Amino acid sequence: MQSSPYLKLRVFIPFALGYCLSYLLRVVNAVLAPDLASDLGVGPSELGLLTAAYFITFAAFQLPLGILLDRYGPRKIEAFLLIFAAVGAFIFSRAQSVSGLVIGRALIGFGVSACLMAAFKAYVIWFRRQQLPLINGFQMAAGGFGALTATAPVEAALGVTDWRGVFFILALITLAIAAAVYWVVPEKKIESNGDSVKDQLNGMVSVFSSLTFWRIAPVTVMSQASFLAIQGLWSGPWLRDVAGFERATIAQVLLTIAVAMVAGFIFMGAVAERFSRLGIKPIAVAVTGMSAFIIVQALLILEVTSWAHTLWILFGIFGTAGIIPYAVLSQSFPLHLSGRVNTALNLLVFVAAFSAQWGIGAIINMWPGTAGGGYAPPGYQAAFAMMLLLQLSAVLWFILASLIHHRRKRIE
Repeated sequence: MQSSPYLKLRVFIPFALGYCLSYLLRVVNAVLAPDLASDLGVGPSELGLLTAAYFITFAAFQLPLGILLDRYGPRKIEAFLLIFAAVGAFIFSRAQSVSGLVIGRALIGFGVSACLMAAFKAYVIWFRRQQLPLINGFQMAAGGFGALTATAPVEAALGVTDWRGVFFILALITLAIAAAVYWVVPEKKIESNGDSVKDQLNGMVSVFSSLTFWRIAPVTVMSQASFLAIQGLWSGPWLRDVAGFERATIAQVLLTIAVAMVAGFIFMGAVAERFSRLGIKPIAVAVTGMSAFIIVQALLILEVTSWAHTLWILFGIFGTAGIIPYAVLSQSFPLHLSGRVNTALNLLVFVAAFSAQWGIGAIINMWPGTAGGGYAPPGYQAAFAMMLLLQLSAVLWFILASLIHHRRKRIE
C-alpha cells in the first residue's frame, strides 16, 4: 500500500535532521580550531588527529552497519547510535586534554555513522523506486545545511558561549533528534531475504574482490577524502594563515562553501541525470567534476589569494562530484548487494579522510608556527600538494583500468 504524504514526512524529517546534525558535527572544528588551539594548547598534528577521530570510528562501523540495518531496521539502529553521539559531544565539551577530546570525537563519529545509510535504507522501505533519486538528493542537501549551520551560526553562538557550551548544546540536540527518530518515524515490517550473517559477509567479500569496484573506488575515495578533510578542518586555518582573513570573514567564507556544497549536490546530480539521457555515462560526469576539483586545489596550492573566495566556492561545488559514483557502483552490482557496495565505499572514504585530515596536520607541523599562533603557509602548500598528487594518481588509475576494462569487453 502506498504511503501517505504525512507518513513520508514522518520518515524524511527525522532522518534529514539526523544527517544535518552529522554534517554539522563533522565540520564544526573548522570554526572552533582557534579556540581549541588557544584553550588547550593543541598543535596542528593533534588538531588533525582529534578532528579525524570522527572519521576512523565512523568508517570502522560501516561494514557491520549494513548488516544491522538489514536485520533490525533503520529507525532503531540510528536512534540507538545517536545516544553515543550525544555522550561523545558531552565528553568533548568537558574534556581537559587532547585524549579527552579524541575520545569524545571518536564517540561522535561512531554515533552518527548510520545517519546517511539508515536514511537511504528507510527511503527504500517507504518511498517508490522512482522517488528515490529526488529524496536522496534532499537528504544530501540536508547535510549541506548542517555544514552551513557549522559556520556563521556557530561563530555567532561563540559570542554568547564558548566552544564547550556549543558542544553541550549539540549534545542536547543530538538526544532530541534520537528521540525524534525513535518516536516519530513509523515502523514497517519488511520481509527478510533469508540471508544468514555468513551469506551477508560473503556478499561483502564479492564486492571487495570485484574489479568493477576497484576501477571506480580509488578516484572516488581520494576525491572525497580530500574534500572532507580540508572542508571539515583545514579550510578555516588556511583562510586565516594563507589568505590573511579575519575571523568574521572566515566564518562568512565557510558559510559560502557550505551553500556552494548544497548547490553542488543538486547541480552535479542534475547534470549527471541530464547527460545520461544524451548517452553520456554518469561516471564520466563524475570524473570530469573531480578533475575540475583537482584544478581548484592546484590554484589554492599556488596561493592565488586574490581569488580565494571564488576558489573556495568552486571547491564546495566540485567537491560534491565524488558522490555520483555511489549511485554508479550500486547500479553495477545486483540489487541485493547495493547496500553493501555503498557501505564498502563509505568505509574506504572515511578511512582515507581520517588519514588525510591527520596527515595534513602532521605535514603542516613540520614548519614552525607563526608569531600570531597560526601555521606557516608552506606547510599548507606541501600538505595540499600531497593530496593533489594522490588524486591525480587515482584519476590516472581510473583511465588505465577503464582502458583495460573496455579491451577485455571487446575480446569477450
